[in-house]
Amino acid sequence: MADVKYDVLGIGNALFDVLVKTDEAFLGKHGMTKGSMSLIDEARAAAIYKDMGPATEVSGGSAANTIVGIGSLGARAAYVGKVKDDQIGKLYVHDIRAAGVAFNTPAAKDGPATGCSYILVTDDGERTMNTYLGAAQDLSPADIDPAEIAAAGIVYLEGYLWDPKNAKDAFVKAAKIAHDAKRKVALTLSDSFCVDRYRDEFLGLMRNGTVDIVFANESELHSLYQTSDFDTALKQLRNDVNLGVVTRSEKGCVVVTPTDAVAAPASPIAKLVDTTGAGDLFAAGFLFGLARNLPHKQCGELGALAAAEVIQHIGARPQVSLKELARQRGLTA
Repeated sequence: MADVKYDVLGIGNALFDVLVKTDEAFLGKHGMTKGSMSLIDEARAAAIYKDMGPATEVSGGSAANTIVGIGSLGARAAYVGKVKDDQIGKLYVHDIRAAGVAFNTPAAKDGPATGCSYILVTDDGERTMNTYLGAAQDLSPADIDPAEIAAAGIVYLEGYLWDPKNAKDAFVKAAKIAHDAKRKVALTLSDSFCVDRYRDEFLGLMRNGTVDIVFANESELHSLYQTSDFDTALKQLRNDVNLGVVTRSEKGCVVVTPTDAVAAPASPIAKLVDTTGAGDLFAAGFLFGLARNLPHKQCGELGALAAAEVIQHIGARPQVSLKELARQRGLTA
């Protein structure tokens, strides 16, 4: 087996986040479903942006946020995602490399602009996302470097990759390379609407062994198994995957294997500001712990700590060193 160069390598839609505080009336005016992620075209993106108030603009993308969080915890991290060689794309590349993440995916020279997600945050901290994939949808199997994938202890994939066809093929290629190299493959289900679109395919990936580890929140889990009973859904998850991690907001998380189940508590927060990135950063903490061979409960506590940091400010990336935060809480040495 080749040496591990990266603890975790993530593959996802490289998106620039445009975040703004708003109210329910704005969502209603634009026909948005609160808490969802909707794919939009360039014209709708322009219309939403024109109507938005003052915004915070930061690099984002679900798997990218996770990988930046892993880097902040002190692990070796890499990312694969497609941007265009435009102003926003250059900013995106700068931001992720500045976070200590290896990022070598060639930028597109032509085609659509770098993708953007327009994120509306209501007073309760809930985020509603409208995503123009742009160049991200052109991520293809050609962007998957076999040597880089094989050198990652864990390959982490976002469910949103299942929307663009080329990215779907890249996903499957990466998973095969990882397994051939005796590595682990993790998948986050991304959101319940994504699960609704691809339920059978996601279950297929789990049951045929394409993925080893699955991250879900409660609503995604219920959507996956089409049941409102948590225990029933959890039992099915245990049968379908080697390791399942289910987040439950303030109730913490449950980690299951075919033979075991452990719970970990949520981390206390002073004030909920913006839930954008909560699941992404939870996955960062958990995967960091997994890469360090820590017990599952401790992995969950690291996930909760990282999620708690990110939901107390606008934006989906940590604003302090998660490594230092974890050390202060006694979760790492």
